[in-house]
Amino acid sequence: MFEEQHIALPDDVFRLLRDLVHSYCGIYFDDGSKFLVERRLARRLEERQVRTFEEYYHFLRYDRKRDEELAVLVDNLTTNETYFFRESPQLRAFSEEILPELRTTLADRKSLRIWSAGCSTGEEPYTIAMLLLESGTWWRDWQVEILGSDINQRVLHTARKGVYKKTSHRVSTPEMMKKYFVEEGKGDYRIIDAVRELVSFSYVNLLDPFKTSLISNMDVIFCRNVIIYFDRDAKKKVVESFHDKLRDNGYLLLGHSESLINISNAFVLRTLKNDMVYQKPARTRA
Repeated sequence: MFEEQHIALPDDVFRLLRDLVHSYCGIYFDDGSKFLVERRLARRLEERQVRTFEEYYHFLRYDRKRDEELAVLVDNLTTNETYFFRESPQLRAFSEEILPELRTTLADRKSLRIWSAGCSTGEEPYTIAMLLLESGTWWRDWQVEILGSDINQRVLHTARKGVYKKTSHRVSTPEMMKKYFVEEGKGDYRIIDAVRELVSFSYVNLLDPFKTSLISNMDVIFCRNVIIYFDRDAKKKVVESFHDKLRDNGYLLLGHSESLINISNAFVLRTLKNDMVYQKPARTRA
């Protein structure tokens, strides 16, 4: 039967697929990744009832639904492991050090804008919203905007629903669960409206200048465990874009295994009590 056949990925088609993915979103797979690409995409070919990787590549290049399929492809090739309150030292730095600083420096305009870039199924921007709610009542007369963006429409659909399984709560405390979630049937937990109202979601390709041009004047950008998949040139483009989107003295928070070494010197690395973070320095006037 069709589903039992092994679909081989020829070397030349692997390179074509690799280059297509790279030009689309910056993710790069070296020659050693061919088996991973073949294994992870084989099921997708079966789902689309495509017989060969050559046919699949042709679909990705010329079909009117190519962008939709490219997003699914990227989702299949990358790991979207995320959960609430991930990387707690950095979150403590955000809630205990960065937020109090912003509360002072932004007091005149009472506006706070945060971008979770590469938010996957939404746990990160919702975590940010919960930390804001936990920080006190000072934000209530502020204009607070938290944007979660991703290149994958499927994960954004899950994020907008705001319903999560227990696997998303592996480090959530019972207190936070009780305060911010309503348990539904079959082990589902729905996030409460007070959290959802602070967050909006949007489809954004970080390498698409048109999409990113709609984002500006951010105070904090979270981009954790995203650019790890990019090659050096793509990382530079994305980080330059982040620098452009941040206000002076705004913060960039990367994943614990990521850094801007050999990528950008436009940010200052600040050592806080709980973690190290990047900050855009204020421009000096002549």
